[in-house]
Amino acid sequence: MSCAPEELLAFTLARLVGQAGHVAVGAASPIPAAAMFLLAARNAGRPRVSLLQKREGNPFTEGSRELFDLAGQGRIDVFFLGGAQIDGEANLNLVEAEGRRFPGSFGSAFMYPVVPRTILFREEHSRRVLVPKVEFVSARGDPQALVTGMAVFAWHKGPRRFRLESVHPGHTAQQIHESTGFDYDAPAQVCATPEPDQSALELLRGTVARRVAADYPEFARRVWG
Repeated sequence: MSCAPEELLAFTLARLVGQAGHVAVGAASPIPAAAMFLLAARNAGRPRVSLLQKREGNPFTEGSRELFDLAGQGRIDVFFLGGAQIDGEANLNLVEAEGRRFPGSFGSAFMYPVVPRTILFREEHSRRVLVPKVEFVSARGDPQALVTGMAVFAWHKGPRRFRLESVHPGHTAQQIHESTGFDYDAPAQVCATPEPDQSALELLRGTVARRVAADYPEFARRVWG
């Protein structure tokens, strides 16, 4: 059973998170949200998933202030971050790149080092996004991994370098090299990113799709019809 690129990414993020008690997902993040709904569907409701923009059921009554309080208290286990630019030292730029202004850093500089596990996620995999050095450092930290639309990178804290862990089906290690602006480590042979099994696809196209549609209707229609 073939899968859509978004389904592969959701499955990959769910696999990376694994065991977690509480995961917070930011606004405009339908794929991380789908990933966490998949994980919860396969693990009897765990992790607890907080969508920051969710209309109903959001435990936060005062918006981001409570999110920061919980993170500071060690009560959020995983968070997802992206950026207009990401460099080889895992720095993020959410402010300005190539003369274009973006919404801003918000709480990324706080959340990145405070939350025990941060996964960097960006669908676009290009030298425009994955740069040698960001133009502006919005946030720096030590991520668990970087997931893009082409590959998965693990982070090695000591040397502060990414290592290519897997390449998504339909892409090659050479393509990753040509599309990445920063240096990274890689094994002699890079494995393929595991694809969703049939049970995961059934959940994604059923339970998960219905939950995602409540907050990301356009995304749900595009991916699942």
